[in-house]
Amino acid sequence: MRILLANPRGFCAGVQMAIDVVSQVVDLFEGETIYVYHEIVHNRHVVRRFRDSGVVFVEDIGEIPEGSVVVFSAHGVSPAVRAKASARELRAIDATCPLVTKVHAEAIRYAKRGDQILLVGHAEHQEVVGTRGEAPDAIQIVESPEGIPNLTIRDPEKLVYLTQTTLSTDDAAVIIDALREAFPNIKSPPSEDICYATTNRQHAVRRLAPEADLTLVVGSKNSSNSVRLTEISENVGTPARLIDDASDLDWNWFEDVSRATDRGSARLVSDVKKHADKAPTAQSSGRWHGMTVLVTAGASAPEDLVAGVCRALLERLGGTIEQREVFSEDVEFNLPAALRKEMGRRGLTPEPARIGTPRITRELYGGVPLTVSCRAGPE
Repeated sequence: MRILLANPRGFCAGVQMAIDVVSQVVDLFEGETIYVYHEIVHNRHVVRRFRDSGVVFVEDIGEIPEGSVVVFSAHGVSPAVRAKASARELRAIDATCPLVTKVHAEAIRYAKRGDQILLVGHAEHQEVVGTRGEAPDAIQIVESPEGIPNLTIRDPEKLVYLTQTTLSTDDAAVIIDALREAFPNIKSPPSEDICYATTNRQHAVRRLAPEADLTLVVGSKNSSNSVRLTEISENVGTPARLIDDASDLDWNWFEDVSRATDRGSARLVSDVKKHADKAPTAQSSGRWHGMTVLVTAGASAPEDLVAGVCRALLERLGGTIEQREVFSEDVEFNLPAALRKEMGRRGLTPEPARIGTPRITRELYGGVPLTVSCRAGPE
């Protein structure tokens, strides 16, 4: 088996910052119960690890005792939530991703200008709920082209669209094109709202998936950007599976994988009943010699989970790892001002949250990869 390990993958700077915030807050306020409003990021392993350290996650500010420390999640919150926290005299630390904060600021600016805002995204996603809360009377949600005829438009000359930061670029483009067809003079934000990490991870899958017979995306089912990665792979013809960790691997997926070379794409042929007693093992790894599996991860998935998946694949099936570098990311975000102030008061020096290329070792991943650059040019 050949494993293609996509780079970039996993944590983005916003997720790393949010996780660093909770870790620092737990250390700073030792002995106090730390509350987080919503899951800090959409990954069950991250949430479980913090729960195990005593962090309490809540969905209602009213559940938090007055005067307690609360961290707002990376997805952002509405002014109404901030007001409730203030009324309860909570010591709030805002771990909202700066790129989500940018969309909030755009919504406020356009609403003050008198524009109607069409927010492209998933209505129930926490990020969209928070953004809409900035200007509820000015914002309408657009989840699909089919919803456009149901919009209430006062003046088609005073329309602007914004997008959820974790959308599929493919899906967003379809909706935005439909909006432009319906409202030719609709304005766009001055810069792209879909975040760099979402875009980069999707481009990497779009470029690499056609080489693979199967794509494995490490991420939780409530992670919008992880789900989008599976859809991108399917869109280019390669079947994909979303897994939380190596324990979710179903070895029957790897049975009867064949490449449809006449179409230049890959397909997965799986008959679980036929092969229920023939799950692959390292002893039969020769059968999987020609198979290629793309492994990537959503922006909220820890890298140790990716390592565990690679290790499980190589231990069971044998093979090699190739790290495919499509984009190089070296991004850092500062910790929130309230946290920096608290750390400074205690004589501590805040360090920005930074991401880069993970270091791959045989011990953690089961093999040492060949690194291949795929940055020859744009798609």
